[in-house]
Amino acid sequence: MIHREMSRALAVLAKGYPILAVTGPRQSGKTTLSKAIFPKKPYISMEDPDELELARNDPRGFLSRYPDGAILDEIQRTPHLLSYLQTQVDQDGRMGLFVLTGSQQFGLMAKISQSLAGRVGMVQLLPFSLSELESAKRIPPTLEELMFRGSYPPLYSREVSPQNWYASYMMTYIERDLRQILNVHDLSLFQKFVRMCAARTGQLLNLSSLSNDCGISHNTAKAWLSALEASYILFLLTPYHRNFNKRLVKTPKLYFYDTGLASWLLGIQKKEEIVTHAMRGALFETWVLIELAKGRFNAGLTSNLYFWRDNTGHEVDVLIENGSQLIPIEIKSGQTLSTDYFKGLEKWYQISGEKEKLSYLVYAGAQAQPFKDTKIIPWRQISKIAES
Repeated sequence: MIHREMSRALAVLAKGYPILAVTGPRQSGKTTLSKAIFPKKPYISMEDPDELELARNDPRGFLSRYPDGAILDEIQRTPHLLSYLQTQVDQDGRMGLFVLTGSQQFGLMAKISQSLAGRVGMVQLLPFSLSELESAKRIPPTLEELMFRGSYPPLYSREVSPQNWYASYMMTYIERDLRQILNVHDLSLFQKFVRMCAARTGQLLNLSSLSNDCGISHNTAKAWLSALEASYILFLLTPYHRNFNKRLVKTPKLYFYDTGLASWLLGIQKKEEIVTHAMRGALFETWVLIELAKGRFNAGLTSNLYFWRDNTGHEVDVLIENGSQLIPIEIKSGQTLSTDYFKGLEKWYQISGEKEKLSYLVYAGAQAQPFKDTKIIPWRQISKIAES
């Protein structure tokens, strides 16, 4: 088993909360991690029909079987159980009793907030980070292969090709789960929508364009997009709110949580295709952004990432909000450094008036070096940003 960096954060939360909630995409390793951290707790999957029926029909009887707590997997299937959990943990008083995992946020987060306020420590587990793969000596030899393969654990524990695995993932999880939520009647249209979203990773979201290209209504596109967000397939990066006396672009940017899935949806058949693919830059930007998010999530923290863009086209790919300090990051998929790479950062400091000049440029090359106030970070050293 590849060691997960979230292990420490989860163990710490277990000392201060009676219930832990581990959310994230399907197949990201939530169950494996929970079992590893809490090996003595019984494991119950809410996808087991017998367990599901008992939990729905007799929730008190179901929970009485686990006086010392348990791991309850795919808890979104029995959201009503959360109210009964509240009563049990309040009466018991012990910390770290129950571990809940879920792969869908639809209604689950609101239900947890309502029923378990102050009683639950929440974390989000994404597929492997680069540093986790590095510790296990499992990093693919090239950046292109890494982006093509993606980071889902089964692709590093089984002899399976990314093409076959993502095809199965799409059919088994995405289509099944989301069709149940959305009651999608035209599967081919939904598949087209997901692929069109992949073609927009790293871009400003234009719902009107997306809905028109797919031949669906604006409201349908909005509902489908929300479902993909709730299932950890994609997310929307919000623009930074301070305007610095400029008119801001208020539209979020769309990103996929995994470049392997995005590559498969784009029809990329081999890792070599990414070298010259039109989406190479967008895929690299997606990969960098997700690595930054994983660094936060694995430490038990929420995202502090934004982007900044004004209506004249000035843009910073990522802004890290670190207290009162804003740290700008530029992302470039080239392997050779160019002075043009730094123009966006220079313009940012002119417009923002930030006095503490700490910035990063992440690129696809191999050499780390300073350039004026900017630290140049090669892709293999992306974790250095989280550590600084």
